[in-house]
Amino acid sequence: MHALSIVAHPSPDSFSHRMACVAGEVLTGLGIEVRFHDLYAEAFDPVQRVTESANTTSDDALIEVHCTDLREADLIMVFHPNWWSQPPAILKGWIDRVWRLDTAYGYPQGTGLDGVPRGLLRARAGLVFNTSNTPVERETEVFGDPLQGIWKRSVFELCGITQFVRRMYGPMASASTAQRDQWLSEVQHIVRQCYAD
Repeated sequence: MHALSIVAHPSPDSFSHRMACVAGEVLTGLGIEVRFHDLYAEAFDPVQRVTESANTTSDDALIEVHCTDLREADLIMVFHPNWWSQPPAILKGWIDRVWRLDTAYGYPQGTGLDGVPRGLLRARAGLVFNTSNTPVERETEVFGDPLQGIWKRSVFELCGITQFVRRMYGPMASASTAQRDQWLSEVQHIVRQCYAD
């Protein structure tokens, strides 16, 4: 069994990294292997090449590693800031290049690309943890919380993962140490619950 942990924040001192760290510690303590990718530290290239137009293979070795880790994961965790109610561009590019045809989703035989895809991922759960400087209430009331729809329906459910949890923590700019510690405890609890049964 292994979990895939993806961090998309340019600062290694970010709260996104801290959440990934405590989540990894929980899983390691449970005997779960964690395959960790810091997209910025890896200099992940988010630009899909013309040669990848079929979106089923890549001559970029790092893409193939990510695809293997995604395909084999039992749990997928993503940690990122909320920028303009969206994931950072590097993370969007990761989805474009890694959650690809015949890796994350496919089409039933006889169905064209305009058909309804079916999920191929074996992961039993997906977790997304966001940071933001927008209060959660404002994100929901004013912007409609687009990250929830992107991650839940357009990514995880489309690729076959129906057990999904997402949390947004903030505003980070005014959060006390005690508040951050409380959020980290919640992250630990959510991750632990994935393996409670």
